[in-house]
Amino acid sequence: MDVNGTVAEGFEPVREAFLRNFEAFGEKGAAVVVYRHGRKVVDLWGGTRDVDGDEPWQQGTAQILRSATKGVAAAALLTLAERGELDLDAPVGRYWPEFKAHGKDGVLVRHILNHRAGLPVLDHPLTPAEALDPRRGPEAVAAQTPAWEPGTAHGYHPLTYGWLLDELVRRVTGRSAGEWIASEIAAPLGLDLWLGLPDAVAAEGRVGRAGPLPSAPEPTGGLRVRAKRSVTAAYDDPDSLTRRAFAAITPFPDQNDPAYRATALPATNGIATADALARFYAALIGEIDGVRLLAPATTEAARGEESAGPDRTLVINTRFGLGYMLHGTASPLLGPGSFGHPGRGGPLGFADPDTATAFAYVTNGYRKTVTADPRAQSLVKALRFALSP
Repeated sequence: MDVNGTVAEGFEPVREAFLRNFEAFGEKGAAVVVYRHGRKVVDLWGGTRDVDGDEPWQQGTAQILRSATKGVAAAALLTLAERGELDLDAPVGRYWPEFKAHGKDGVLVRHILNHRAGLPVLDHPLTPAEALDPRRGPEAVAAQTPAWEPGTAHGYHPLTYGWLLDELVRRVTGRSAGEWIASEIAAPLGLDLWLGLPDAVAAEGRVGRAGPLPSAPEPTGGLRVRAKRSVTAAYDDPDSLTRRAFAAITPFPDQNDPAYRATALPATNGIATADALARFYAALIGEIDGVRLLAPATTEAARGEESAGPDRTLVINTRFGLGYMLHGTASPLLGPGSFGHPGRGGPLGFADPDTATAFAYVTNGYRKTVTADPRAQSLVKALRFALSP
């Protein structure tokens, strides 16, 4: 197996871990990029562009980010708040009057970002066709009764997060979250990152096909990730909050479908290169070519703990800031001050202000993991070692 790209001196352990992912975990195609102090120190890619193909992965190959999209989308609300166009402590209904129905007048904007809105499920799930209509998701969540009193507990909102955030951006700016991110985040930084893939980019054939990986044996002495029995039971029970939250679109759309990729779903279907995702996180904690996305105070607020403890959806302990997962047992990042977001089954992006480091891993092969994929974690472990004194 050949691995392409470069690593700066001292970051060789990341290359070794990246190669082991192909040998030990059955990786088909992937890329990993690390920025330190605004400079790229790791830029690696390998395998095939498509999970089921033979074309090689290129440096500019992009992939579906799944829930790693959420970290990018969160920056839209944080930036609007920083600019004074949105108040994180205001009721969502101030901007979206129809949302107040069915006991939701107490849902604050920050509750969307910290997963305390009480709206992870839809009593009437959307079909794939309905989910691709930009009006149906927000209408459905506005008509939904909270599963718990907003603000009193937290539970991951795997799909509804996107409709909540998208409609808020639309009500405040007149643009969808995808349009706003394209002009306010991707363009200033020159990112190959899209929330709603343009036809012209799709025609270039740079975005790989993604899909599940066959089960691979766990490596001896390697990182092992095992689900608790209670977690497995929650995913198996069709009536559980867990199962219903992930079934807010039923059945889930084919993520390789051009129509799905062309639609902006801020919870699940961002598309980016590893470099773009890492560069985004680098610009949250410092300047990249003269561009910084968030003021230092906003970054500090984003990584401040807002929710912690038992997660009503994921049935494990989780920690959230404002739109970002924080370092913890559910999503081990680089260190205590790290913040970012994983994607179900593989992708991961985060920043660590304490070491001035930004990291991104994207893949075309998904495993049965939610927040702590062993391939991503092996890379994080190697990066941590490389940065150690």
